[in-house]
Amino acid sequence: MKLIIATIKPFKLDEVREALTAAGVRGMMVSEIKGFGTQSGHTEIYRGAEYAVNFVPKVKLEIVVTDSMAEMVVSTIAKTAKTNKIGDGKIFVLDVESALRVRTGETDDDAI
Repeated sequence: MKLIIATIKPFKLDEVREALTAAGVRGMMVSEIKGFGTQSGHTEIYRGAEYAVNFVPKVKLEIVVTDSMAEMVVSTIAKTAKTNKIGDGKIFVLDVESALRVRTGETDDDAI
């Protein structure tokens, strides 16, 4: 099993969710986050005063899938979230040692 962690622009969330659902992903966790990378924030003007915004709002997706689905999920996220502008996000893939569905006691692939 693989844990896929993706950070994307917030306005791309619905489009990415729909694409993943159509591709067979049965669930995901979504968090609103703030961070910076190459984009490293920007300046804005509020009531005539300029101030620095050091953290940029993003959405973090966490998805656990079987090994056979991982590459397809990564490519679906990358293709759907891409805007060709700085700050499109990152995708990380990690190994998952085990999983347990609390309600039924199912484990590993059956749990996801």
